[in-house]
Amino acid sequence: MNRVTGSLAYLLTSAVLAYSAATLAQDKPAGYPVRPIRLIVAVSPGAGADSIARAAAQMLTDRWGQNAVVDNRPGGSGVIAVELVAKSAPDGYTILSLGDTVMLLGALKRVPFDVLKAFDPVVPTSTQPYILITGLNVPFKSIKELVAYSATQTVTYSGATGVGSTVHLGMERLAQLSGAKLLFVPYKGSAPAIIAVTGGEIHMAAASSIAASGAIRTGKVRALAALSLARIPAMPDLPTVAEQGFPGFRITNRYGLYAPAGTPRAIVTAINRVIGDGMHTPQMTQRLQADGSQPAERMTPEQLKATIAREYAEIEQQVRQLNIKIQ
Repeated sequence: MNRVTGSLAYLLTSAVLAYSAATLAQDKPAGYPVRPIRLIVAVSPGAGADSIARAAAQMLTDRWGQNAVVDNRPGGSGVIAVELVAKSAPDGYTILSLGDTVMLLGALKRVPFDVLKAFDPVVPTSTQPYILITGLNVPFKSIKELVAYSATQTVTYSGATGVGSTVHLGMERLAQLSGAKLLFVPYKGSAPAIIAVTGGEIHMAAASSIAASGAIRTGKVRALAALSLARIPAMPDLPTVAEQGFPGFRITNRYGLYAPAGTPRAIVTAINRVIGDGMHTPQMTQRLQADGSQPAERMTPEQLKATIAREYAEIEQQVRQLNIKIQ
């Protein structure tokens, strides 16, 4: 576990310990849970998504007195975890903890089923914004200057994952909106992408606030813009792309819990209440914000389902426009 994700895990654990079940209503579905609940995570232990899942698992354990455990199933860019949960019994004992990868896998046809029909969205947990960073020798220092520079030379960039990722689709949308000439260069994760920026191999990288903050603090890279709609609390002086001339533009990753389709509504609603309340305690909010994340907007399962359906349609349209195909 590296220092950044280790710090996040420690802070989240501290927040969970401060989470008081006594402040929450004690109702739960009749006869549930009577055995451990598994939260399936598509990343290895120690990653930011893993820490969020462990915080959620601890909330369920504390609330209901029945163990909720994290089961890490990395691999296949999330396919392994998503398929496992999609094929599980809809009884509330196997839950997927994942970000927007759920929608991307569906839109890119990486899984052989309709993700909108395979899952019942349960609750959003947190959002993690991205930051656009550049090398210190890159001549542009704003989005306006980036667009102007790209008229003379194609600007190269990368992100945490490869073709068809949240970063790839988001930056291609920025290119469409601004007219900038951008070229995506895939690297295997945020760390090598940031190293490529510092070494001058590429001009920019769009990395999560957690991944980028260390390089920014040590002065190895320059922060060009926050890719969230609002400024990141931990970096209040960093303007957003939206503020720099492109209202509504954002690249964020919203983590959430998903149950197999057909899971009893009472169970889905109960989990939504426990996790929604727990993520919005002052202690949890403070600790998430320390690394640039924040609790996700409160939504009912129905609201989350409608939001995902709308965003999925937008992603599908963009995939068609960009003619992105994953073999």
